[in-house]
Amino acid sequence: MVTSIDGKMLQKMFLSGAKNLEAKKEWINELNVFPVPDGDTGTNMTLTIMSAAKEVGAIENPTMQNLAKAISSGSLRGARGNSGVIMSQIFRGFTKEIKQFDTIDAVTFANACDHAVETAYKAVMKPKEGTILTVAKGMAEKARELVMETDDLEVIFAGVIEEGDYVLSQTPEMLPVLKQAGVVDSGGQGLMQVVKGGYDAFMGKETDFTSFETAAPKTDVSVDKEAELDIKFGYCTEFIIMADGIFTETNEHEFKSYLQGIGDCVVVVADDDIVKVHVHTNDPGLAIQKALTYGSLTSMKIDNMREEHNEKLIKDAQKKAESQKEEKTVNQPRKDTGFIAVSIGEGLDEIFKGLGVDYLITGGQTMNPSTEDMLNAIDNVNADNIYILPNNKNIILAAEQAKSLVEDKNIIVLPTKTIPQGITAVINYVENKSVDENVETMTAEIARVKTGQITYAVRDTSIDGKEIHENDIMGIGDSGILSVGSDIKATALDMVSQLIDDESEIISVYYGADTTEEDADELVAKLEELYPDVDIEVNAGGQPIYYYIISVE
Repeated sequence: MVTSIDGKMLQKMFLSGAKNLEAKKEWINELNVFPVPDGDTGTNMTLTIMSAAKEVGAIENPTMQNLAKAISSGSLRGARGNSGVIMSQIFRGFTKEIKQFDTIDAVTFANACDHAVETAYKAVMKPKEGTILTVAKGMAEKARELVMETDDLEVIFAGVIEEGDYVLSQTPEMLPVLKQAGVVDSGGQGLMQVVKGGYDAFMGKETDFTSFETAAPKTDVSVDKEAELDIKFGYCTEFIIMADGIFTETNEHEFKSYLQGIGDCVVVVADDDIVKVHVHTNDPGLAIQKALTYGSLTSMKIDNMREEHNEKLIKDAQKKAESQKEEKTVNQPRKDTGFIAVSIGEGLDEIFKGLGVDYLITGGQTMNPSTEDMLNAIDNVNADNIYILPNNKNIILAAEQAKSLVEDKNIIVLPTKTIPQGITAVINYVENKSVDENVETMTAEIARVKTGQITYAVRDTSIDGKEIHENDIMGIGDSGILSVGSDIKATALDMVSQLIDDESEIISVYYGADTTEEDADELVAKLEELYPDVDIEVNAGGQPIYYYIISVE
């Protein structure tokens, strides 16, 4: 029976939880409700917890006090996306309770769980059940129940995990959109992986803590267009087949055809009974299973190209962030008002700069900026009043969290959920009006903007009453999927027809990095033909993944 844990054990449990989440992040990303190519819950939660894990892992003599500070401040500043921010608030509430003790016993653990849930719910303006919040609440309630029966932490931890898994399994019953997509809540699943990893350490399972990497990559300013190229097949897979007999030309042709069906960049070089194989695929296991039918394998190597791609994004962003800081005038005079906007794509960056935005943070759906990215941006804008335009619903909470940490400037977070809303907000700012007047005007104008985005599906699913197959083209509106098809232009036209109404005056088209100017002009020409009384403008946005971002207002 174990009735308490000390700082050393808590350190091991936290780091083990972080490692377990990191190991499962791609699986959690795939739980994204919409089958878009940029599901990011697992990545956001991993980057959030790794920001804290780096600080926790550096503590040589762990106590509840120094661990609480490292966990809370590290996750708070590294928080990315809604799920990451909520998780950081769960940690914040939990550590606020434990920091006053030398050890954690059953009662302290239950109280800390209660405090964690209370803090997380307060951080969300409109808490929604069927999410990470519900899973956390279910575990806290179970801890409170079990502490009345036993002081054995092994029993309590096991019971809490069992209850968390059950509540997670019920999230599709609470949120119909999860049930339609056939998934559980991704944020809740991420939290469960942290808790299960911690339990593994408590039970004595060894985890390698030597390879924690920096968890808070800077995402300020733009990245090279070349680095934004989409990766269709994520794993570079190489191995050698030691064939059971002669590897014939028929075998070679058959194997090549099979590999081309599950990937690309296929190389099969045979020399009698030795066969060198290279393929890019999303399922290395399929390539390996097929290869084993010819013989045994050696010299196996599998690299995650998406991770390498993301690392390049991060490194490029870091370089350009430093460049932007160097260009900043050191003694820039204090002014009344400044603007920070989240943007992605050279064309969109230029639009925001042309409208007078002082500082750009590269972000959006594919790479959510952290709370610390927001704080760095705020530090770089020398103004009394600073408006932040998150331009993505998954970034608003991080901006709000940054606001709560700033004391010397008045930070105004405008709840812009899309790039066009952010552009509209800046356009409607009037210099000689007060902050309150501008917020009222800009918020009203934001509400008039309807946005649709065209991208492709990465898996089969059924959602919003639509059957979607992998590689279908989707038109995604502010509250769901509006159109599905096989042709980009046709799907975009269908989507616009559902956004426009008799009061619509302007259609703005921003075409992405994977769309040519000629294709965009063809789409605009058709829109002008269909809606002759509406002003239509087209801009090169340069955004990755989304062929078009289109707004109607």
